[in-house]
Amino acid sequence: METAIRISNGEISANQISEIIKSGKQLIDNQIELLDGVPEMLSKLSQSHTLILATKGDLLDQERKLHKSGLEACFHHIEIMSAKQTANYQKLLDHLNIDPANFLMVGNSLKSDILPVLKIGGQAVHIPCRTTWLHEELNPEILAGHNYHTISNLREILKIVDTIYQ
Repeated sequence: METAIRISNGEISANQISEIIKSGKQLIDNQIELLDGVPEMLSKLSQSHTLILATKGDLLDQERKLHKSGLEACFHHIEIMSAKQTANYQKLLDHLNIDPANFLMVGNSLKSDILPVLKIGGQAVHIPCRTTWLHEELNPEILAGHNYHTISNLREILKIVDTIYQ
């Protein structure tokens, strides 16, 4: 609403506000679409590894999406961060008493999932998404010298985990 008021210089009508609210409610009601293989992969990994969900965003929205996904039971710990930065990951690992060397982050953002974890000594797997927020783009040179995996299919994660944790 604040953005609508700001960009309309305060001239937005009640009908337009009503349409924005209607669109927002439709987004909230949408089904959660999981990537192919996610339930099977998480189920399999949760049998032998401690899984942590680290996400960012609005607390209530993230909790709602997780609940609707049906994946809550796969995770030992769920952390909803205001920002995915090196200090936040370090704080999470300290809280859970996890050595960064024993932490593997799997995510779709080089900037907020991969690089911060690599900086604290963790390991990472990048799964590129077909769309990336402009603020999540990262100059590839920043990752030079960092060792991480890139995969195109979530099912590949099982092979990487087996290789790393043999």
